[in-house]
Amino acid sequence: MSREQETDVLVVGAGPTGMLTALALTKSGVRVRIIDKEERTAAHSYACALHPQSLALLDRHGLAEEILASGHRIETVAFYEGEKRQAEMRLSGLPVKYPFLVVLPQSALEERLERQLLKTSGVRVEWNHRLSALEPGRGTVVGVVDELCETSKGYIIRELDWEVKRTLRTRAAFVVGADGYDSGVRQSLDIECERVAEPATFEVYEFESDGRCGDEARVVLDGDSTNVFWPLTGNRCRWSLQEANIGDFSESHSKERTDVLLVDEAVDVKTRARVLARIQSCAPWFKGAIKALDWSVDVQFEPRLASQFGRDRCWLAGDAGHQALPMGMQSVNVGLREAEDLAGRIVKILREGGSQDLLEAYGRERRTEWQQLLGVQGGLKPRATASPWVKERSANILPCVPASGADVGLLLDQLGLDLPVREIRG
Repeated sequence: MSREQETDVLVVGAGPTGMLTALALTKSGVRVRIIDKEERTAAHSYACALHPQSLALLDRHGLAEEILASGHRIETVAFYEGEKRQAEMRLSGLPVKYPFLVVLPQSALEERLERQLLKTSGVRVEWNHRLSALEPGRGTVVGVVDELCETSKGYIIRELDWEVKRTLRTRAAFVVGADGYDSGVRQSLDIECERVAEPATFEVYEFESDGRCGDEARVVLDGDSTNVFWPLTGNRCRWSLQEANIGDFSESHSKERTDVLLVDEAVDVKTRARVLARIQSCAPWFKGAIKALDWSVDVQFEPRLASQFGRDRCWLAGDAGHQALPMGMQSVNVGLREAEDLAGRIVKILREGGSQDLLEAYGRERRTEWQQLLGVQGGLKPRATASPWVKERSANILPCVPASGADVGLLLDQLGLDLPVREIRG
């Protein structure tokens, strides 16, 4: 049986972008319903390095203090080739409130956002709710939502499956699609997500080392591969090692929804030796041993950009509109800014009689920024002051910049690089 509910904004997707959208909307008194097809937040996901602008944004929503207390601060990102340190970007030189990165699991960020949303507005994420269709109407849009329930099948070997418990209809003034790279909202709008760069696969390892991992992130350029070292809390660290581009990229990155832990007993000495040899082949300066390999995954990334960020009463934010390579953590951080920006524009329309042109401008501005960050406009331009190594490697540096907005240009300036800025129409 189908029932119809009403709200101001239906947010589809309860990752960081979706929950920040809901937080920003409810802060202004806008009624929100937020749904996600998964059963819970990610149990363990890729390390998330929050940019200075993201920390300032989270501060506006009462979350910065908790994030700072639980994450690992990084003030410098260094570039290496082999043993040699070739360049560095110092976030400590940025004229901002938080001149550093904070690294923590994305799952931890999601848990804090979910708690803050419930605490400040009473809004609960409706897990196991999947958008199945959008029905545009006059002045509203109806989201057809399937509530899912878990079932089991099989007798000797029990298998879990999902079936539709009931179908609900939600009538809203606006729909925000923050539902990730395989966005159902984007697909319902028939918006293409065009590939703008070659895909890449990364081996990701998280482990405890026998030495201190420090407070500096390092990007290692090794031939055609880009590898990243992230220090975590304690003596733990994470390595992302780029593989050769092989295989089918029909499946992209996803977040674990069950608890993932590779206990040391299950990982033999040969496996840890192989991982360490792989790391030291591109980063001979890494001297630490692997005490315990906690987590490992192969991840595929395919840089894409939506041909438009929405229309009428349905708009995209976060990975629903773009996918980027993971080195600089740009996608999740820019997604947070998009969430706050889009929410602010919707508030102006609903509460202040603002024009729909506000949303059209949002779409144009998002494509402009992402065409710059993804190098669609031609990439970085070295100045005379850039070192020979930076000039030679400038094409590899842009995806590694851990910043967004005006901070990107300030960090690139430290390397003697310029990011071309052109207006993009349509």
